[in-house]
Amino acid sequence: MPSGREPAAPQLSAWRFITTFGTISLLADFVYEGARSITGPLLASLGATALVVGVVTGVGEAAALALRLVSGPLTDRTQRFWAWTIAGYTLTIVTVPFLGIAGTLWAAGALVITERIGKAVRSPAKDTLLSHATAVTGRGRGFAVHEAMDQIGAVVGPVTVAGVLAATGDDYAPALGVLAIPGVAALALLVWLLLRVPEPAGYETARPHATPSVTDAGHDARGPGRAPLPAAFWAYCAFTATTMIGFSTFGVLSFHMVTDGILSAAAVPLVYAAAMGADAVAALASGWAYDRIGPKTLAALPIISALIPIFAFGGHVPSVVIGALLWGAAVGIQESTLRAVVADLVPSPRRATAYGVFAAGLGAATAAGGAVTGWLYEELPGALLAFVAVVQTSAVAVALGMAFLRRRAERSPGTQRTPG
Repeated sequence: MPSGREPAAPQLSAWRFITTFGTISLLADFVYEGARSITGPLLASLGATALVVGVVTGVGEAAALALRLVSGPLTDRTQRFWAWTIAGYTLTIVTVPFLGIAGTLWAAGALVITERIGKAVRSPAKDTLLSHATAVTGRGRGFAVHEAMDQIGAVVGPVTVAGVLAATGDDYAPALGVLAIPGVAALALLVWLLLRVPEPAGYETARPHATPSVTDAGHDARGPGRAPLPAAFWAYCAFTATTMIGFSTFGVLSFHMVTDGILSAAAVPLVYAAAMGADAVAALASGWAYDRIGPKTLAALPIISALIPIFAFGGHVPSVVIGALLWGAAVGIQESTLRAVVADLVPSPRRATAYGVFAAGLGAATAAGGAVTGWLYEELPGALLAFVAVVQTSAVAVALGMAFLRRRAERSPGTQRTPG
């Protein structure tokens, strides 16, 4: 958007913008979650060892998060939010169908990593575009609805791939090739949305009775994309990172399910699908609560995270299923309400940068949490529950500090309380 000009009024309502973007994310998740559900067996069929699979998928996840430190600031500086979003989705949607015909391990590995790079390219820009519309609908509700729609694709994609594999005798080419159909549909819908709403920032500027808020405090003489990120944002990053250091990954949970003979390997995807359902429900519940009572909603995250290992590492099916559902609920809060808070804490000119920093910190903490909880599970199982309890209690303390910073910012001269 050129400097000094108000963005054009959007042609679609804010809710229609969010639900259309949710449909795009649903279709995209259909594609890449479908592919990710069989990445390990696919690489193994090409001769990969467990170490190679771990390295390839680990590098891919690291790229999906760490590269946002680059794409976020670049998005803010160029202000080409749609271009970054479309480029990222295109990169993902083009690479996935080729996985089935890669033929060699190195090519398949490169495609897996490239698909994850696509997520890094688009995510800060996509979240910023959504944040403008959520200014009208309510941050929590808007991001929650988007996340819930997103998770439908995360369930349907793997189920579809499993069905095609069963029908073709484990032939990966058609199983991954069929994913081109929702991929093309996602890109077509994305272009349609761009043409209808070229400047989503208009949702925020067009709000009736709009008043300055704490999130407007990021503008200074250095221009768009140059102002420092607010102190409250850094405190918030500390809170989210702390919760994730004490958060068990589903990889550790599923390892326990199978190695302890509680569930068969074939049953684990069904538990994962149930967890994704809990993800969607928790996203909606926490999003609505955030818009009504504000950041106090986030207190649920460390509480749920502390309960996960109590149930997930039990010795019976009902216990591990409850643990998996709690894990899914925590992920739902992370993927919806945590993103909504960033939009309330950071002004629009720095929001893509903030989303990049936030995702990178969250990813690093997630990797650390997975490693620590995995090590404790194997070496010091008796200390695992105590470790998680201490970490999540620390997260609550950080949250109290964050609330203090937010109140101080809201009371400073020239700012008013942000709704919600």
